[in-house]
Amino acid sequence: MKSENSQLKILASAPAAKIITQELNRRRFLSFAAAAGGAAFLAACSSPDAILKNGLEGSLSMYSWGDYDAPEVLTGFTKKLGPKLTVDSFGSNEEMISKLTEAKGTSGYDIVVPTGPFIPQMVQNKLLTKLDHSLIPNIKYMDPAFLGRDWDPNNDYSICKAWGTTGFVYDKTVIKRELLTWNDFFDAAENEASGSVSVLDDPGEITGMYYWAHGIDWNTTKKEDIDAAEDYLVNTFAKHVASFNSNPGSDAVVQSLQSLIQIWNGDARLGISESDDPDKWQWVLGSPATELWMDNWAIAEGAPHPKSAHAFINYVLEPANSLKELDYIGYHTGGTGIEEKAKEEGLEMLDLVFFTPEQLATMKTAEINEAQARTVDIWNKMKAAAGA
Repeated sequence: MKSENSQLKILASAPAAKIITQELNRRRFLSFAAAAGGAAFLAACSSPDAILKNGLEGSLSMYSWGDYDAPEVLTGFTKKLGPKLTVDSFGSNEEMISKLTEAKGTSGYDIVVPTGPFIPQMVQNKLLTKLDHSLIPNIKYMDPAFLGRDWDPNNDYSICKAWGTTGFVYDKTVIKRELLTWNDFFDAAENEASGSVSVLDDPGEITGMYYWAHGIDWNTTKKEDIDAAEDYLVNTFAKHVASFNSNPGSDAVVQSLQSLIQIWNGDARLGISESDDPDKWQWVLGSPATELWMDNWAIAEGAPHPKSAHAFINYVLEPANSLKELDYIGYHTGGTGIEEKAKEEGLEMLDLVFFTPEQLATMKTAEINEAQARTVDIWNKMKAAAGA
């Protein structure tokens, strides 16, 4: 078993996934502009280096997944509390960890959004700072089911931002048969959808598909399992893949760039809802098994604006803002009773947000273990074989 520090080095050494530059379509652009109130995130109301009357610093910097917050929540924070907010995006946990590791506490970022299993190694290697719960009283609105996870039992360093799962969508005008499982996904990729396949630009997701399809523990460390995954993914599957994209709902689904797309549930909801022909897309929850992931609010070590960072986390946990976040990103944000509130508000496509107990039973959480180096290596080899 590798040490915590050596595991982190593996993660930080992974080549940065390409950051997806997202082009807002007209509806999203208009909603963003309306939320911004034409005031460029209300930047004029605060100076970046100022201490505001409420004691908060005048600015706040967030490093998160692309297009992962409701614009009206971001602008509402600035309008209500004052700090000017800037957001940069990453495409994978490895990319985020690499940047924080290289910066050694001088990244300039305040809030970061790691996925749960990466948190222990980040804490061990002093990439995160401990939360002051006295500054986050709105944690009381969180459903206890989404607190106290194995990676941070006391929520000392993290609080659930959103959780979801992995599946795929396919274009029914191209793939005319019903697809139900990961094995169906691979079969279609090698046949009707060959050359028109998109997969998530994430090492664990790519190897995960193979393990889930073949009834293998996603967290396997057995050499024979990993060798089999590499052989198939690199030597057979890769040649059918056209794109490695961590945000396909923003472009690939909307623009019909590919016909078979591995995708996270909330991103699928976004893409289908904004497609000109939503009826042609079919969402499939990965079967017979898939993942349950949770992204988390956290504060980076050396954060230059810690008070504003705590204030933002507290603000976004307010029930009304939590529901706005859910509607925009399409992921469960962990608030108590939020499913009932979403139904009362008439939010659409909630079957892609909330899952039955039977579906939840098929979802497993990732571990960061000694297989991580091979997982990253397979990812790189598969991209090379696909010509990406």
